[in-house]
Amino acid sequence: MSLKTIAAKIFAHRIAKRTEKWVSNPIETQENVFRELIAKGSKTKFGQDHNLKTIKAHSDFIAQVPIRDYEELKEYVNLAVAGQEDILWPGKPLYFAKTSGTTSGAKYIPITEGSIKEQVKASRNAILNYIHETGKADFVTGKMIFLQGSPVLTEKNGVKLGRLSGISAHYVPNYLQKNRMPSWETNCIEDWETKVNAIVEETKNEDMTVIAGIPSWVQMYFEKLKENTNEYVGDLFKNFELFIYGGVNYEPYRKKFETLIGRKVASIELFPASEGFFAYQNSQKENGMLLLLDAGIFYEFVRSDEFFDEHPKRITLKDVEIGVDYVMIITTNAGLWAYNLGDTIRFISTYPFKIVVSGRIKHFISAFGEHVIAKEVEEAMLAATKATDASVSEFTVAPQITPKENELPYHEWFIEFEKQPSNMNLFIKELDSALQKQNSYYYDLIVGKVLQTLKITPVKSGGFLEYMKSIGKLGGQNKVQRLSNDRKVADGLSKYKAENN
Repeated sequence: MSLKTIAAKIFAHRIAKRTEKWVSNPIETQENVFRELIAKGSKTKFGQDHNLKTIKAHSDFIAQVPIRDYEELKEYVNLAVAGQEDILWPGKPLYFAKTSGTTSGAKYIPITEGSIKEQVKASRNAILNYIHETGKADFVTGKMIFLQGSPVLTEKNGVKLGRLSGISAHYVPNYLQKNRMPSWETNCIEDWETKVNAIVEETKNEDMTVIAGIPSWVQMYFEKLKENTNEYVGDLFKNFELFIYGGVNYEPYRKKFETLIGRKVASIELFPASEGFFAYQNSQKENGMLLLLDAGIFYEFVRSDEFFDEHPKRITLKDVEIGVDYVMIITTNAGLWAYNLGDTIRFISTYPFKIVVSGRIKHFISAFGEHVIAKEVEEAMLAATKATDASVSEFTVAPQITPKENELPYHEWFIEFEKQPSNMNLFIKELDSALQKQNSYYYDLIVGKVLQTLKITPVKSGGFLEYMKSIGKLGGQNKVQRLSNDRKVADGLSKYKAENN
């Protein structure tokens, strides 16, 4: 056993003890975070505008600080981007994470010294937790790759600007610098396809033990590795032990990954975003991710089925229920106040507080009142592929409100099959049935003949990648939208239908 392995186990044990302290006192931990955030925020322009210094309890916070999304917080962000200090958080942000906006171009998410430290700490602790739970640490001596955006940063009014993954690349600890892949030069390549090809060349002869990234883009890396070497990834990298991912549900990809790797590999799910690092998988034996309560983030929750009410009820951790979909509202040490992240989560445990990501509040189908969410279509897809021995590379779902002739409306599933179902009719039946079982509104619409059974539009091999490239979102932190309430994605994908369709 190497010194590095021994040190990793000792450090992992120490972090596990620290984690247990706040896990054992969740409500008190969150109350402390709340008080610290209010104290710091009261010294800012936002704090003065909302009289934060008078806030003593969560009820005061609700009364004085409304829920906002980025567009509604933008007037403050713009002042910070313009170079002004003490706007949302004391001083200037250390960085702005630049992300794609939905209605007004790029979004600039502030990142402070405190918030980036929490991001780095959470990434580290997720791996250390795995070491502590499993006792496995030999992988720390091998090579590790984190598929990410370019670390090249620009500057805007004295604040550095880039993608979160690129910013994070500047915080790889010294003890991992020699392990990190790819080279800095390759990591700086902007074109995703060129970058992946370069990464393949740099890594194919290395002892890769940890690979991390969004599943769809790691899949592309694995496919190019196999194409280049004609070997399974697990044979090429004999000591490959751990896959770390976030951003999307891994389950629709798992079967394909195991085929490409040639064996099963342990995985850790993360829940990071430019706005903060919220949770990580803390057990290989149980589902769900541990919600991080001591990371400079105060959480509020609104039931997703009440979110668009005029005055939705905002609750804290002590009042959440298992099995309910909540919109997660965050207040952070980067100066985001009662911020609607847009993600919906579901608690699967309240001691400790563990969650699964169930979708996006803006990503749903409710063209007919069914309010289908991402978690439901992903679980339906999993059931259908298992029943028919099919394998799916990518998929998305959209409503077809005005079908041709006198047909009933339906949900249209655009699917890129890696392996066709053994029985397509059974696949459709299982898919529709699984969705009906999860969503009673959808069931009622089918039974009431408001909707007909879903239809599938096969997408040609590589079609989703071509579509993402056509809209300038190939690689990096970009991911395919699982479902939408309009036809924008569906119409874009129509160009990439399988030829025999």
